[in-house]
Amino acid sequence: MSIQPIIIPISKGKLVKLLIFSIIFVVAGTFILNIEPSSRRSLMNIAFIRYSVAFSAIIMGAVGLIFFIIKIFDKKPGLVIDSKGITDNASGVSAGFIPWEDIRHIYTTQVMSEKFVLIGVSDPEKYINRQTNFLKRKAMSFNNKTYGSPISITSNGLKADQDELLTTLNEMWGKFKGTSE
Repeated sequence: MSIQPIIIPISKGKLVKLLIFSIIFVVAGTFILNIEPSSRRSLMNIAFIRYSVAFSAIIMGAVGLIFFIIKIFDKKPGLVIDSKGITDNASGVSAGFIPWEDIRHIYTTQVMSEKFVLIGVSDPEKYINRQTNFLKRKAMSFNNKTYGSPISITSNGLKADQDELLTTLNEMWGKFKGTSE
C-alpha cells in the first residue's frame, strides 16, 4: 500500500526564536563572567559557581547557535512519513530513515517543560552506531539509557505541534507496522 508522503517542514520562525534564546544564553553567560562580586552574600560570589553557571550558559548558547543556524539553512524537510517509515531530520541528533518494521512503540516523555516523542526501536545500537559524529552518538546513547530510546523528536523546530506530531506518527505506524514494501 502506497500513500502520498506526509511532509512536516522545518519551521524557520520557530528556529529564529530559538536562535535568539541561544544568543541570550551566550550574552548572559558572558555578563556573569564579567560581574564583580558584591559585598552581599550571594552564590554568585563563589567563583566556582559563578564560572560554572557562566560557562554552561555560554556552551549551551554556542551549541544552540551553531545548530539553529545550520537548521535555518537546511532545505530538507524536518520529517517525512510514508508507507516505508519515518525520515527524521528534525533535530541536531536526527536518526535519518527509520523503517516501520524497526519500530516497537511510539511514546512521549517530558523533561522539565519540554515534551519529546520517542521512537522505540528493536535495535537501538543500529541507530546509535550509524551516527558518524562522536557527540551525536553520545547524545543518542544517553537518550537510550535515560529514556529507553536513542530516537527523540520534538516539534520545537517543526511546523507542527507535539500532539499533532504524536497523533500522525501513531496513525501511520498503526497503518503500516505490519507491512514491508
